[in-house]
Amino acid sequence: MFLNPTMSAALDRIAERAADVRRAFTRGASPQRSDVATAAAGAQFTLDPLSATAPEGAYFVSVDARGRTGYSRDGTFQVADGKLVDARGLSILGRAPGGTLGELRIDPVDAALGRAGNARVEADGSFVYARASIDPRTGARVAHDVVVGRIALARFPAGTKLDTDDGRRFFAPEGVVPHTGLAGDGTFAALAPMQRERSRVDLDASLMRLKDAYVAFDALAAAETAKDHLGKAAMDIVK
Repeated sequence: MFLNPTMSAALDRIAERAADVRRAFTRGASPQRSDVATAAAGAQFTLDPLSATAPEGAYFVSVDARGRTGYSRDGTFQVADGKLVDARGLSILGRAPGGTLGELRIDPVDAALGRAGNARVEADGSFVYARASIDPRTGARVAHDVVVGRIALARFPAGTKLDTDDGRRFFAPEGVVPHTGLAGDGTFAALAPMQRERSRVDLDASLMRLKDAYVAFDALAAAETAKDHLGKAAMDIVK
């Protein structure tokens, strides 16, 4: 079927509006609704101890299998193979005590012996777990916290347009180096642990815009159909 430029533009608007709706459901954010009850519920939702919300304007730093450093607001973390990863399984970068930027890994001995439990992320970005052991004097099972390291944060200069393939993970443009640091270090505010930020896309408004785009397309399609019928009728008369 041949589409004229007007119809093509209408389809493009539908695609754009559908993308808006999908962004409202971006992993790591709760869809925002414009109703009063939802607004009264607050901007945050309580989740598991490994979830956290980054400060305004800050990004978590991750690295993929190709070694590419990426940036995301998604604070839905988990532990896989002893290391802290994001919802995609990408390694979250941070700083071990006295160390440099790198993956945050639970002590391999603790992981192998099953001595690491109750992993959590704290307000200063610390990735912490409880190391279980047996007191040799009393035989009692005890646990003490082990700090693996602190999650790194990044911030870009104002006006920086980040590159992205899916609107969820971003990459620094060529020649732009972000400022990196730690939560609560004086340049970054603290994390909000056990919380996930709300999507900045209004779901209700996005759905209404998507509906309007479909209605506009249907109207154009009806007009094109009517025009084709009129043209055919005119040709029949001429014959």
